[in-house]
Amino acid sequence: MRAKKVVSAIVSVALVGVLGCAGLAGCTSSGTAASNTNAPAAQPATHTVTDMAGRSVELPTKVTSVATFGSVGVLNAFVECLGAGSLIVNQMPANFTKNDKWAMQYKFAPQIANGPVLETADGVDMEAVMKLNPDVCITMTKETAEQLEQNGVKCIVLNWNNTDDVKTAVTLMGEVLGKQDIAADYNKYFDTMVEKAANITKDIPEADRASVIYGDVETLTNPHIISEWWISAAGGNSVTADAHRKNSLKYTLEDLLAWQPQVIFSSNTKTSDIYADEKIAQLPAIQNKKVYVVPTVAHVWGNRTVEQPLTVMWAMNKMYPDKYTKAELSSDISYFYERFFNYKMSDDEIKKIIG
Repeated sequence: MRAKKVVSAIVSVALVGVLGCAGLAGCTSSGTAASNTNAPAAQPATHTVTDMAGRSVELPTKVTSVATFGSVGVLNAFVECLGAGSLIVNQMPANFTKNDKWAMQYKFAPQIANGPVLETADGVDMEAVMKLNPDVCITMTKETAEQLEQNGVKCIVLNWNNTDDVKTAVTLMGEVLGKQDIAADYNKYFDTMVEKAANITKDIPEADRASVIYGDVETLTNPHIISEWWISAAGGNSVTADAHRKNSLKYTLEDLLAWQPQVIFSSNTKTSDIYADEKIAQLPAIQNKKVYVVPTVAHVWGNRTVEQPLTVMWAMNKMYPDKYTKAELSSDISYFYERFFNYKMSDDEIKKIIG
């Protein structure tokens, strides 16, 4: 009888142990607590993206270093606008550092001043690249990407053939850097600002819209076809729109005199030379002192850049200051760089940009 009580007690203790184990996260076969099955899964070490050349590229999930090749002002800006400028590890090539035009790059990503130069007049310095060993490189040419990847360096190709490509490129860079939320926010901002400009200028009669030319009227060139879009988006009429079919445009003095632009948005910073040129002295833009140098901040605003929404707003202020004031433009510039570049513009910096 006593033996039966002992057995009963042992069974009761074992049953309590089993029930207690079930009440915990789980028990191992030896009776110890198992790992929590609700813990987040470990992040994979790599992820694969498809770049704008249609190439599948496997990258570290956490990118800690980025190198840029070619038009580094444009490419740096794609990293900086996602708040990731601190990841850029290379100095700008000599053609970008021969003057202070790109001085703001060293505000957005100060560390690049101490980085190695990865390109020379002869092309990519592969020895310097291999020594630096960045997690990912960015370029706009498939040839450069293939050259880098033949040496074991991961590379993303960004293409920009039309206006919507900027949003596609930002989305891709969001995937590359794990900044998808910021990329989506930027793309929403882009569309919002374009819509804002359209609403401001929608009631301007066609006959009252400014006729505009962008580029260098001294060399008779327009460096980028994107200007046909942002001039129109700002409410102006580009005089080169019908002639501009390739990326850059070369025209004649006779063309310029026939077009008679009322506003010149200049890619040449020496407006004094433009005003002093007797060959074009009778143009309305010269007569009315409406020659404006297009800003360069992360990159040249008149060319392809993530700053394109600000290009639209800046141009609109120059053409129609009564509809969109300098104070409004100043506020939009400040918001953009603080929100996306993590950089607080000073009043003096904003004044210099506005011109």
